[in-house]
Amino acid sequence: MRTDQRRNNELRPVKITPGYVDYPEGSVLIEAGKTRVLCAVSVTPGVPKWLANQNQGWLTAEYAMLPRATHTRTPRETTPSARSQEIKRLIGRSLRAAVDLRLIGENTIAIDCDVLQADGGTRTAAITGAYVALALALRKMIADKTASPRVLKTQVAAVSVGIVSGEEMLDLCYTEDSRAEVDFNVVLTREGKFIEVQGTAEGEPFARDAMNRLIDLARDGIGELFKIQKSVLE
Repeated sequence: MRTDQRRNNELRPVKITPGYVDYPEGSVLIEAGKTRVLCAVSVTPGVPKWLANQNQGWLTAEYAMLPRATHTRTPRETTPSARSQEIKRLIGRSLRAAVDLRLIGENTIAIDCDVLQADGGTRTAAITGAYVALALALRKMIADKTASPRVLKTQVAAVSVGIVSGEEMLDLCYTEDSRAEVDFNVVLTREGKFIEVQGTAEGEPFARDAMNRLIDLARDGIGELFKIQKSVLE
């Protein structure tokens, strides 16, 4: 049993609240244990200059942490840190894999992920929640006839896994993540295809069989997240 009484292969309690704020085309609050991320999707006419007149749209993402999302206050970012830049690109890549951008016209979908409270796994929670917010926004676009009913290609979710004190664990909270010997973030489609795998040895290098087991553990956890996403959207 872990510090929060979970089994090694057990997700933290996950709750996704759709329509959490009124004004975006799609929004959710995702809670994964004590981690809470607000995901809001906005749709605006037009695309970046490099996509002009190509009869397709664009999807981009932003990521930020509120100053008191952690135990101590951190200064508000006026310029995104290297970490925030890396995470926002990850979110954008992950969600672009879910959408056929040729079927949304010359519109831009912007996904804002703001961490209200951080207890590990903020980037993976952001991806999992943003998918649901995106699906809600696309429903509105389809109803408005600005997107094709075939626009959503696949489901996307993400989770962290790692090795902590020699134990392979799913969905690390902060205390586990901060002392993990190996830390992975895995993003998958519903078909089990990889969008991204970020894996790092913080101490001793890890063996191939350990990597395979961690990816299998992540796949099973993401399968549970897919069920949660689907139940919210239904």
